[in-house]
Amino acid sequence: MRTLLTSAQMRSADQFTIANKPIASIDLMEKAARAFVQCFLREEFDTSKSVAIFCGKGNNGGDGLAIAHLLLANGYENLKVYIVDFSEKQSGDFAINLQRMEETRCKKTIISQAADLKNLKADIIIDAILGSGLNKPLSGEFEALARTINKLNRKVYAVDVPTGFFAEGKLPKDYNGVKAYKTICFQRPKINFFFPESAMATEKYEVADIDLDEAFIQKQDADFYLLEVSDIEKILQPRKLFSHKGTYGHALIIAGNSHTMGAALLSAMACLHTGAGLTTACIPQGGLTALNTTLPEVMALPRDEYTRIEDPKKYQAIAIGPGLGTDADHEKLLESLLITNLPLIIDADALNILGKRPDLMDKLVTNTVITPHVKEFDRLFGEHDNWWDRVQTAQLRSKKQGIVIVLKNQYTFICLPTGKVLINPTGNPAMAQGGMGDVLTGMITGFKAQGYSAPEAAILACYIHGRAGDNLAEEQFVVAASQLAAKISKEIKTLISK
Repeated sequence: MRTLLTSAQMRSADQFTIANKPIASIDLMEKAARAFVQCFLREEFDTSKSVAIFCGKGNNGGDGLAIAHLLLANGYENLKVYIVDFSEKQSGDFAINLQRMEETRCKKTIISQAADLKNLKADIIIDAILGSGLNKPLSGEFEALARTINKLNRKVYAVDVPTGFFAEGKLPKDYNGVKAYKTICFQRPKINFFFPESAMATEKYEVADIDLDEAFIQKQDADFYLLEVSDIEKILQPRKLFSHKGTYGHALIIAGNSHTMGAALLSAMACLHTGAGLTTACIPQGGLTALNTTLPEVMALPRDEYTRIEDPKKYQAIAIGPGLGTDADHEKLLESLLITNLPLIIDADALNILGKRPDLMDKLVTNTVITPHVKEFDRLFGEHDNWWDRVQTAQLRSKKQGIVIVLKNQYTFICLPTGKVLINPTGNPAMAQGGMGDVLTGMITGFKAQGYSAPEAAILACYIHGRAGDNLAEEQFVVAASQLAAKISKEIKTLISK
């Protein structure tokens, strides 16, 4: 997994690389500019388009000046640089690149206030005004310039970060910075790119490698880590000769109600295709026909209002919640499981029950996995008005209680008892369909039944769940949960065969 750094840590990585490669800072800036241009040209290959590059007087602006020189060399003749002269300060590398630009045919204009920007007709804008490290909203002329750029309604490419965007930390509700079409960042994505509020600042991002010292980066003390396919390949274990259904565990899924049997079926289907040796669905009597017809491989444990799970310790993994209902009988059922001191996988209505019964939250044992979406999370842990605080709460509660919290979103945050927050990069908007959470719960349960640890089960399930959705979305506008569940086994086979 890749260590995600704060902006201060990235500056330390720059300095370490400069000192130990060794490489001059101006040459590292040139390397960053080349990496940016390489990414830019893959998308913007029509050199007849006009480009305006806005450069502040710090190192981000120095990057912009180097980019201007390189774009000229690549055939962008209709190019103009705007020097944003809102401060007397300037970096040494900016000054060097400004001198280099003076020796070229590049056109430039100095703007000392936002009002100086008039009649800009560029097709594309490159934002190199302010870099990372900002920790307060824009004000004064910088805010006015960002507002002016946004009103132009042009395609904007940001260098490393959009001007006004915080690389980490709580993002303001009313973002007042530059709104980019795409951000091309260096070496690592910014932590805040994985938070939903980042959509206000950039539609997408791309990471350009600039050859910073990777060993140094990976050794940094960090809270956030980005999952990679190599992590999944290391965890997954192939099936061995002479193994049998007992080898791969018995999973129990307590789910479904008279009007929500689909949730139980999806969870059980996912558990089955993930590889549990035996899967039992604890469902209402009225759901037996649907289960036997749809999933003949799954055993049934009929449930009524008096149901209690006999000998729960015979199951290697127990999940509860999808489509369950929150009435008093199901509340008692959940409570009876919690007093057994067994780790559970808890989702959906079982989470809603916990939200009504904070005393039960304290009974969750080590290695329990809970899988809330944003509303379920806030019912459990209190209202949050931003995602940074929400993830901080998840990180603290996971560590305090020794549980795994899978906080679901476009990028799912897997909070571990160690204090680490793992970010899952797979998944896409085509998966925005009902039942996806039920499938994920079934997958975590299936992996846990096979003997994977709770963190491993959550990591595998989140990554493979999203990867299956990504592959399906290559040919489909939307992806149904049942389609995804049916594809799980093939995805695992592909990963395990690499």
